[in-house]
Amino acid sequence: MLYHLHELNRAALMPTRAMAQATWVLSQTTAVGPVAFTSWGRAIGATADVVERMTRRYEVPPFGLDTVEIDGRSVAVTEEVVSHGPFGTLRRFRRHVDRDDPRVLVVSPLSGYPATVMRDTIRALLPDHDVLVTDWVNARDMPKSAGPFGMDEQIDAVIDYLRVLGPGTHVLSFSQSSVPALAAAAIMAEDDDPCEPASLVLIAGAVDARINPTPVMRAIPRRPLGWYNKMLISRVPFGYQGAGRRVFPGFLLLGTLMGFDITDHMRAVGDYWRALLRGDELFAEAHRRVYDDLFAVVDVPGELYLDTIRTVFQDYALARGRMTWRGRTVDTTALHRTALMTVEAERDALSPAGQTAAAQGLCPNIPAERRAHWEQPGVGHFNIAQGRRWRQEIYPRVRTFIRAAA
Repeated sequence: MLYHLHELNRAALMPTRAMAQATWVLSQTTAVGPVAFTSWGRAIGATADVVERMTRRYEVPPFGLDTVEIDGRSVAVTEEVVSHGPFGTLRRFRRHVDRDDPRVLVVSPLSGYPATVMRDTIRALLPDHDVLVTDWVNARDMPKSAGPFGMDEQIDAVIDYLRVLGPGTHVLSFSQSSVPALAAAAIMAEDDDPCEPASLVLIAGAVDARINPTPVMRAIPRRPLGWYNKMLISRVPFGYQGAGRRVFPGFLLLGTLMGFDITDHMRAVGDYWRALLRGDELFAEAHRRVYDDLFAVVDVPGELYLDTIRTVFQDYALARGRMTWRGRTVDTTALHRTALMTVEAERDALSPAGQTAAAQGLCPNIPAERRAHWEQPGVGHFNIAQGRRWRQEIYPRVRTFIRAAA
């Protein structure tokens, strides 16, 4: 019912958006008179632009990684599909240059945002690595006939992708994907799988959510899993490929994130309106890029959302040695060949410092010389794998670690 109400509200706003679009076009058209050159006309156009952006549906933006600078020259980059299924696509960013660089699989999180949230991470990796990414399908577009997609299936996918890529692949995971990536590596290690990752870089993941828990994390176990199932899981309505599939809707995540910083977001909208008014297109375009990504949320499969709540935030299963995959206990002590690096952010409010580093203690048989840990001062959850601090201070350490592991 929740999803249907959302769709009804979106349909009700379509006339408003259409009117805003028409108003913006008229305010910018000199053929209707000198209005476009007046401050009054610019104000009308700016307001119409803001209204249109607030009522549109944001689609997943492209990665936009068409070139990369290597050794001082621009090199073309082409996206290639290596593997495709109902739940996701394994994409490779092929660089048109002859280099024998380490191969890195970026396991993107499936927590309400598309794989493009890893764009800046991939951009930094590209000059020195052969990069691939798990591009998970928006759950509203996963056919119900394809079956469930929970934590077991996400681990399956990571293992399958590693086997497709072959021995010597390095894995980098962020946020939600850290637990399934670590579990997949442990399973492959126990099975003596030749495609076990050469190294594993875990960034800002809640491996042990008991450490430095936020008030929200402390509250999660107080409600039974049935409450999350009843209150937060909805069925995809007709009109989508995944009609009937149970999902955690992306619009719920967006509403939560916006609610946390509503004052800042309203201030940002005001700054954007004033930038349009004064004709500052550089500022306006920067604002659009940020919010095009922020609003491009995706639905999470209901099974995966509930599995994550139960496994990571209620049972702390991996940290307590009780996590299972296909009925089999995940034994992280089996890891001894894979190099392990953990990266945390000092100001992380979603995966506070200590939660990712806990992976080091769960893998006691990895030699000390094949371990590394870094806590980045002055950054939060969403800035640890993107932005200036990531490129200049964190990524060089990741690059050095992967090279040493290779």
